[in-house]
Amino acid sequence: MQPKIMMKKKNISASKASLVLFLCQMISALDVPLDLSQPPTITQQSPKDYIVDPRENIVIQCEAKGKPPPSFSWTRNGTHFDIDKDAQVTMKPNSGTLVINIMNGGKAEAYEGVYQCTARNERGAAISNNIVIRPSRSPLWTKEKLEPNQVREGDSLVLHCRPPVGLPPPIIFWMDNAFQRLPQSERVSQGLNGDLYFSNVQPEDTREDYICYARFNHTQTIQQKQPISVKVFSTRPVTERQPVLLTPTGSTSTKVELRGNVLLLECIAAGLPTPVIRWIKEGGELPANRTFFENFKKTLKIIDVSEADSGNYKCIARNTLGSAHHVISVTVKAAPYWITAPRNLVLSPGEDGTLICRANGNPKPSISWLANGVPIAIAPEDPSRKVDGDTIIFSHVQERSSAVYQCNASNEYGYLLANAFVNVLAEPPRILTPANKLYQVIADSPALLDCAYFGSPKPEIEWFKGVKGSILRGSEYIFHDNGTLEIPVAQKDSTGAYTCVARNKLGKIQNEVQLEIKDPTVIIKQPEYKVIQRYGQVSFECIIKHDSTLLPTVIWLKDNDELPDDERFLVGKDNLTIMNVTDKDDGTYTCIVNTTLDSVSASAVLTVVARPNPPFDLELTGQLERSVELSWIPGDENNSPITNFVIEYEDGLHEPGVWHYQTEVPGTQTTVQLKLSPYVNYSFRVIAVNEIGRSQPSEPSEQYLTKSANPDENPSNVQGIGSEPDNLVITWESLKGFQSNGPGLQYKVSWRQKDVDDEWTSVIVANVSKYIVSGTPTFVPYEIKVQALNDLGYAPEPSEVIGHSGEDLPMVAPGNVQVHVINSTLAKVHWDPVPLKTVRGHLQGYKVYYWKVQSLSRRSRRHVEKKILTFRGNKTFGMLPGLEPYSTYKLNVRVANGKGEGPASPDKVFRTPEGVPSSPSFLKITNPTLDSLTLEWGSPTHPNGVLTSYVLKFQPINNTHELGPLVEIRIPANESSLILKNLNYSTRYKFYFNAQTSVGSGNQITEEAVTIMDEGKEDWKKEIVNGSRSFFVLKGLTPGTAYKVRVGAEGLSGFRSSEDVFETGPAMASRQVDIATQGWFIGLMCAVALLILILLIVCFIRRNKGGKYPVKEKEDAHADPEIQPMKEDDGTFGEYSDAEDHKPLKKGSRTPSDRTVKKEDSDDSLVDYGEGVNGQFNEDGSFIGQYSGKKEKEPAEGNESSEAPSPVNAMNSFV
Repeated sequence: MQPKIMMKKKNISASKASLVLFLCQMISALDVPLDLSQPPTITQQSPKDYIVDPRENIVIQCEAKGKPPPSFSWTRNGTHFDIDKDAQVTMKPNSGTLVINIMNGGKAEAYEGVYQCTARNERGAAISNNIVIRPSRSPLWTKEKLEPNQVREGDSLVLHCRPPVGLPPPIIFWMDNAFQRLPQSERVSQGLNGDLYFSNVQPEDTREDYICYARFNHTQTIQQKQPISVKVFSTRPVTERQPVLLTPTGSTSTKVELRGNVLLLECIAAGLPTPVIRWIKEGGELPANRTFFENFKKTLKIIDVSEADSGNYKCIARNTLGSAHHVISVTVKAAPYWITAPRNLVLSPGEDGTLICRANGNPKPSISWLANGVPIAIAPEDPSRKVDGDTIIFSHVQERSSAVYQCNASNEYGYLLANAFVNVLAEPPRILTPANKLYQVIADSPALLDCAYFGSPKPEIEWFKGVKGSILRGSEYIFHDNGTLEIPVAQKDSTGAYTCVARNKLGKIQNEVQLEIKDPTVIIKQPEYKVIQRYGQVSFECIIKHDSTLLPTVIWLKDNDELPDDERFLVGKDNLTIMNVTDKDDGTYTCIVNTTLDSVSASAVLTVVARPNPPFDLELTGQLERSVELSWIPGDENNSPITNFVIEYEDGLHEPGVWHYQTEVPGTQTTVQLKLSPYVNYSFRVIAVNEIGRSQPSEPSEQYLTKSANPDENPSNVQGIGSEPDNLVITWESLKGFQSNGPGLQYKVSWRQKDVDDEWTSVIVANVSKYIVSGTPTFVPYEIKVQALNDLGYAPEPSEVIGHSGEDLPMVAPGNVQVHVINSTLAKVHWDPVPLKTVRGHLQGYKVYYWKVQSLSRRSRRHVEKKILTFRGNKTFGMLPGLEPYSTYKLNVRVANGKGEGPASPDKVFRTPEGVPSSPSFLKITNPTLDSLTLEWGSPTHPNGVLTSYVLKFQPINNTHELGPLVEIRIPANESSLILKNLNYSTRYKFYFNAQTSVGSGNQITEEAVTIMDEGKEDWKKEIVNGSRSFFVLKGLTPGTAYKVRVGAEGLSGFRSSEDVFETGPAMASRQVDIATQGWFIGLMCAVALLILILLIVCFIRRNKGGKYPVKEKEDAHADPEIQPMKEDDGTFGEYSDAEDHKPLKKGSRTPSDRTVKKEDSDDSLVDYGEGVNGQFNEDGSFIGQYSGKKEKEPAEGNESSEAPSPVNAMNSFV
């Protein structure tokens, strides 16, 4: 579905509005200001043919203007009407309008006639049209005796109305006694004369209340004709007839219509079958856009006819038996109509002028002139006036030439009367447009600046821009005769003041107006086409840009009408939101933006989609024993096409209330042939599906019970499997209810042993799906079949299936079991298969049970865990993976069937060879001295053989993490410790340790340790710490140096201490730039020092003024004895404190004093708390760097570069 977005724009300040303004000014330019002398002008009068309500007062209008104000007089039927002599007639004050009082005793009929009004002053007299006054009439129907109409079926009939003649003519319609309009069709219709025509009657036309009504709108009355009775009697067969025209009669007729009226031509025909009417114009085409067909094409209607519509029009009535036609010759006549109506003429003394009166008609009208209501031939002579047919020529007029002239154009179909005055005045120019009038126009639109004027002689008009601007000329301006200046395309630079100057020989006058150009209003974000599901939410945007000086108003319409009064419609500043959308919200939404100068709009279509409505009117046809045709009518698709229909059925006989899928058809299909089963009580329903979802199911169809029959099919999934060694269990899937095809569903179960010449054994069962045959041999094949039957007979012969009686455990064990050891963890086992007869069931495979008896490298025994590997099918070998090296194993093999496992083969013993050992269980380095370290280790958890030795490799690590020469030592397998001597003091060493068997070396374990520094060269440094603390930060340590730390505590139980050794991280690599020598760093430090100095000065000033730091006051007032420094000689420690002192370390805070690092907990170290590898402490007490127990993969990995310490840490010193 393609989007439907429409946008319209109009500038009410230009185009249409401007055209209206221009025409109004053209008329006003001819008007004489009312403060100047002028002849009368008729401004209002009653219509020429004036039909009045006889029950109400008659008001005959006649209004006129002039200077001096005119007086009024009337004629009736051509003679003076003296209203003073008739008490029922009054004239309104300052008006010529007559009021004839009918409601107080007057009779309207007494005042019928032709009235004419005359308005007169000293400069002339104007007259009105001849006004024909006629009271409306609504006479009663004449009484008549109406005989019943007895008509033969198929004949034509005309019921005549013949309404009374009223004024104006009544409107005719037919109804029954219940005031219900009688239905009309191509067969039965009302003619233009009010008669009711039957092209052919049918039995249903019989009734006694055909009533014709005449409604007289002017008096608001309805007259009723007596009821007409029609009785249709049938004859068989009904005779068909070709068309015959009931109206008009004959083959030709004529019709005269006046120009501008509506032409109505009618043809009504009789015939059976009912004829169809067609219209043509001989020798031409029916006028486009003005031709309409009414009354089931029996009436041809052409609006606004002209002489070109004259000609022959043929109606053709046709049915299957033939045709009839009629030709109507149409002549279009014309009452007089204006070509040039005379217009008021204002002249100054001595000027010339003309009055022109030109009219046309058919026949051509005659033109006659009157002066002040008197035929010009007998009117007072005027030497300046000369009549020349339809023109009066005036030469050198004087003031006495002022008069009102009437032009009368008439023919046999009507007349035209026009008043036009000649007013001789001498007046200087005057401008009627208000001074400094402001015109506001949208850019790129026409601007029309008004300069309404009057003067006699007629002034000349000139326009200037600005006070001192030059006269405006050129193609960019249009100067209208009424003084209006038009700027066809106004731009921003058109803004400003414009001066209009009017001058004639009697004087000059000017007027200034202002023009402002505004930016157009634009919808920059238009509403867009939306598709929304029912009950969803949708929003249309309408974002606008407008001139800042204009105040826009935004209006939303739905289908060009106001939005529904519904709280679901939320109108925002620049959007429209519809909540909980329903189907009735579907339509076109238009955003209209109005300012005082322009209006723009944009529209978008909202399509509300939903699941389709359910189908209805389900019908079953063509019922057969095994099929039926189902048809339905689709429900509303709700703006989303139906893609398919799903047909479901219910079996009311076997499964009432349960609906099953039957089939589905495309969405364009509304009928389907359905296959049926016997003995089912069917009901069907249909579900429509579209992209949104599925409809509700339709109402169920009528039920259809099919006849019973033999079963068409047998049970499925027939199986024979024994549950015991001496039985056979036969199972099947029962037929569903509708598959039974009839009552009395049963099953015939048959079996016999395969490959044995036995007869079939059969049994008939019902309402079960299993039968057990007892006393069978163990695991023998059987042929099995299950056949369905019902009260009408058997289903077709079923197919046979092979089943087996029950299984028993296998009788013998596999023999000749052999084991071939492939390597220390993998072995291959072979066996001979058992005879199939001894399996006594379906061979599932062979199972190998194996288990480790003992490890040859360890004497300890543990719980024996047997493992099982199953090898499917009739295999004779298998692989045993995942064995442990240097171990003794046992295994046996068993055969398995569906019942279980047979006896085990004799246990087979085999051994796996040695393998490489696992890594030592731990490596611990203790007792560091200046030149020695003690190494202790644990034997491998899995030796996987006989250990032959241990291999120890170690190498020193310098301060830049460069590795020194590697030293290797072999250690007997029975050793568990070693003291390394002759080491360098205060040096870190890395150790690699692994075990060996005769097969090879196992995985190694690594560790690092440091010899202690020479205590003779360094004095112990001492810091006193408060006893409540659990850590202390050491500062100013030398990078890459080993330190010994001792912590002591003294309490009631005496003095206790413990020691530990650690090494700081490496120093900055020599290739890195010393940050302290960098210019930017020196500048930064200077800036920091300057800020600190300024803060100290501020603090000093505040203290001199008597202020105190709040924190200091608190410290003085609430001294905590726990944080006060304590003297060294009293056995306590002082405390160093900062903002971060009380943050506890994560995980463990120290390495154990014995330097033991086991494999499973070696990751739990202080490295978790750091951000680098420098091994330094931060001021907050956290440790950064690598822990001494970090593992390495290989002994020689090359030099490692260290990260540079941070500038702050580089400045720390040890205190």
